[in-house]
Amino acid sequence: MKNLYQDKYPMLWELLLFKDSELRATYTVNDVARIFNVESRTIQNWVASGKLKSRNLPGRAKFMSTDLEACLVNSVSPGYTKRTGRVHGR
Repeated sequence: MKNLYQDKYPMLWELLLFKDSELRATYTVNDVARIFNVESRTIQNWVASGKLKSRNLPGRAKFMSTDLEACLVNSVSPGYTKRTGRVHGR
C-alpha cells in the first residue's frame, strides 16, 4: 500500500527508506545532518546560505518535511529524471 506522504515528499521518502528511517513531523539540526550524512555545521551553513529553510518551531526542532523536500528538489542535477531517479550519462 502506498503511503500518503510518498506522493507529497517523494525524494525525502526515498532518502529515508534508504537510511532505514521514518518520516517525522519535525527535525532538529542533528536529525537533518544524519539524514544528509553531513556535519551539523554544514546544515547551519546551508541555512545561512538559503539552501535550506529553517523555522522557529517549539523546542529544538527547526525543520519540517516540506523544508527537506524543497532542499532536495532544489539540489537535483539538471540531467536527473524522476522516472528513473538517475542522472543521465551515469
